Amino acid sequence: MTTADTISLFLEDEAATLRLGEDLALALKAGDCLALSGDLGAGKSSLARAMLRAIADDEGLEVPSPTFTLVQSYDLRIPVSHFDLYRLGDPAELTELGFDEALQNGICLVEWPEMAASELPRESIALTLAHEGNGRRATIIAAGAQALRIRRVLAIRNFLGDAGYSGAKRRFLTGDASLRAYEAIYRENAKGRIILMDWRPHPEGPPVHDGKPYPKVAHLAQDAYPFVAIADALRERGFAAPEIYKVDYEQGILLIEDLGTGGVLDDEGRPIAARYRQSVACLAHLHSMPFPRDIPVSATHTHHIPDFDRTAMKMEVQLVLDWHIAWRRGSAPSDTEREEYLAIWDALIDELAAAEKNLLLRDFHSPNIIWRPQQAGIKRIGLIDFQDAMIGPTAYDLASIVQDARVNIEPQLFRQLMDDYLALRRAQGHFDEARFLKAWAIMSAQRNCKLAGLWVRLLQRDGKAGYLKHMPRTLAYLNVALQHEALAPLRDWCARAGIGQSES
Repeated sequence: MTTADTISLFLEDEAATLRLGEDLALALKAGDCLALSGDLGAGKSSLARAMLRAIADDEGLEVPSPTFTLVQSYDLRIPVSHFDLYRLGDPAELTELGFDEALQNGICLVEWPEMAASELPRESIALTLAHEGNGRRATIIAAGAQALRIRRVLAIRNFLGDAGYSGAKRRFLTGDASLRAYEAIYRENAKGRIILMDWRPHPEGPPVHDGKPYPKVAHLAQDAYPFVAIADALRERGFAAPEIYKVDYEQGILLIEDLGTGGVLDDEGRPIAARYRQSVACLAHLHSMPFPRDIPVSATHTHHIPDFDRTAMKMEVQLVLDWHIAWRRGSAPSDTEREEYLAIWDALIDELAAAEKNLLLRDFHSPNIIWRPQQAGIKRIGLIDFQDAMIGPTAYDLASIVQDARVNIEPQLFRQLMDDYLALRRAQGHFDEARFLKAWAIMSAQRNCKLAGLWVRLLQRDGKAGYLKHMPRTLAYLNVALQHEALAPLRDWCARAGIGQSES
C-alpha cells in the first residue's frame, strides 16, 4: 500500500483559495477523485468554482451548486463531474448517480464526501478546508503519483512567487509526446502572457547500449541547459527563439517568452504554402551560418552540442526492428534480417562522412514553428522545441519540414520547398548540391524509419494510439527517399521485410 503524503497550506485570503483551485486544475487527471471537506463557509464552493473555471479556461463559466441535483457535469478539456452529497440518502445511491463512469472518463470533485465515504475510491485525494485566523488552512492527503503531481504544481507556484508573480493566473497550454508540459502564465497588471515550461526530472531508464540509457545514446536533452543554450545562441544570430526570463535547472522549471499562437497550418490542418516557404528560407539561412559547438550557459556550465553520430542514428533506425516489423507481420525480425539491416545503415552512415554538417534543430516541422506575421524576414519564423539539437547533416532538418510527419505535404508543395531551399543555398555559394541531395535521401530514410517504429512504440508501450494515424504518411515519405540510387540496398531490404507505402 502506498504511504499517504500530507500537505498543509495556509491560505491567507480568498485569492489564495482561488489560486489553490487553479493549481489543482493543473494537477488532476482523469481517474482522480478529489474529496473536498470543510464546514459551511470554509471555501469549498469557491475552490471548486476556481478549479472548474481553470480547467475550462473560462472565467465566466457558470458553476451552479449541485446541492439539489447532486451532480453537475462539465464537458471540458478533462471531463469533470461535480458532486454535492449533502442530501444523499444512502451511500449506495452514488452508483445510480453515475459516479463510476464519471471517474473512469474524467475527474470527480466531491463535496461532503463523508456522506458516502464507504463508496469512494481508496485512492481519493482528501482536501479539508478549515478556518484559521483571518484565513484558511488547507490540508491535502494524497498518495503516490497523485501526491507527486500536487507537490509539483505547488512547487511551480512557489517558483512563480520567487519570480515576482505569486498572484499570476495559470492555465494549461499543452503537453507533448515527451516529458515536458507547458502553461500559459498571465501576470497581474501585465499585458500578454508568458510561457512556463514544466520539465520535471525523470529517471534515465535502463541501459540500452554500452551501459548508457536511451536518452544519452540518442542525445535527448535531460535538463534545461541545452534549451537555454540553443535559445540564446539562436537569438544572438537574429533568429526568433524565446527569451529566457527565469530558470530553475534543478527543478526543471522555466519562464520563457511567448512567441505567439500562429502556425503554418490552416483551420483544416492543411499546410499554408507561403508559410512553409518562409520556414524553408529561414532554415537555409540557418544552415549558411557557422554555429559554435560549445555555448556558455552560466558561470559554471557550458553546453556542448552533441554530434548526430553513428550510434545515435543506428539506435533510432532500430525502432523499425524493435517495434514496427513485429507489429506489422506478427513476428520479430530474424537475426539475419537484423544483421543485414544494420549493415546497410553502417554503409549509409559512411556515405555521410563528407556531407555538410551544422546545427540541426531535429524536429523542424509544423508543431514547432510559430508564424509571426507582424515580423519580417527570418523573425517571422518562431523556433521552439530545439533542446535536442545536434551537430549533423543539415539535410536532416530539411527532410523534417518538407516531409512534415504530422501533415500531408503534397508533391507539388514538396517540389516547391526543395527548389526554394536549393536555390537559396546555391545563391550563398560553396554548396555541393548533389552531395546534399544524397545526404537528404539518407537522412529522410533515417528519420522515417525511426518514426515508423516510434508510432508503434507510442501505441504499444505508452498507450497513445493517436499517433498511428501518421503511419501511412511516414511510409509514403520513406518511399520517396528510397528512390535515390544510394538507397537501393535499403529499398530492397524494405521490400523483402514487407515495409512499404501499401501498409495502412
